[in-house]
Amino acid sequence: MQVLVINLPDSKKRFNFQAEQLNRLGLDYKVIEAVSTVILSKADKLLSQSWQRPMRKSEVACFLSHKKAWQAVADANKAALIIEDDALFSKNVPVLLSQLSSLTDIDLITLEIRSRKKIVSNKHRALCCNSTLLELYQDRTGAAGYVLWPDAAKKLIAKSDKGRIGLADAFISSRYELRAFQVEPAAIIQLDQCENYGLECGLETQSTITPVATQHPVPLGFLSVLRFKLKRIQAQMSMGLRHLSVLHKSERRFIKLNISDFKR
Repeated sequence: MQVLVINLPDSKKRFNFQAEQLNRLGLDYKVIEAVSTVILSKADKLLSQSWQRPMRKSEVACFLSHKKAWQAVADANKAALIIEDDALFSKNVPVLLSQLSSLTDIDLITLEIRSRKKIVSNKHRALCCNSTLLELYQDRTGAAGYVLWPDAAKKLIAKSDKGRIGLADAFISSRYELRAFQVEPAAIIQLDQCENYGLECGLETQSTITPVATQHPVPLGFLSVLRFKLKRIQAQMSMGLRHLSVLHKSERRFIKLNISDFKR
């Protein structure tokens, strides 16, 4: 299975980190040039008003970068692992990808965790490397490492083409029509999560795509504030209904991670 690496051309340290990691693991990869905030069009900037709050230019650019990766999956008509350039792999990723590539009844599989609980099935499928596959009913954060199938890529693109976008991870996880799954133990974390999981990463951990230091844009007037609040309420209600609909077959918990799997 090919790996699609989202990388800004001037983020050379991140690219070198990924190139070394992927070559060491024997994984074939292709670079998806991330969208820069500098080249955002007026139409792209208008999209920043379509989520639950005004989005930063960097967040819009991040979403559009993921959309480029979705298009690459759709064009190739085969599943691929999409990663951001600060994704840290466990040693099990190559074998897991080999097994996951043979699955046909799935739209999306996330290999990542990010220090938040997820709602997953209380039943699982056995995988290699003492791993399991859990149905993922509600993710929370993170789009640094996920396998996407062509049909799902087309659905995500079609939804975004209607002029509604969001934070990349929130947009993906809110698409409840996708048959989504979670690998456990997690096989990918972002570098900024290394400290939380007691891992050494040896590289800067602030995102180059969505820097936390940048301020959120301010809503334009009272009606804009009201619209954003209504969107937020609607999203929370959708999540609540989703939880209730799977309550009988799910559990909300942290996904396990084996630190030893990430040590070289």
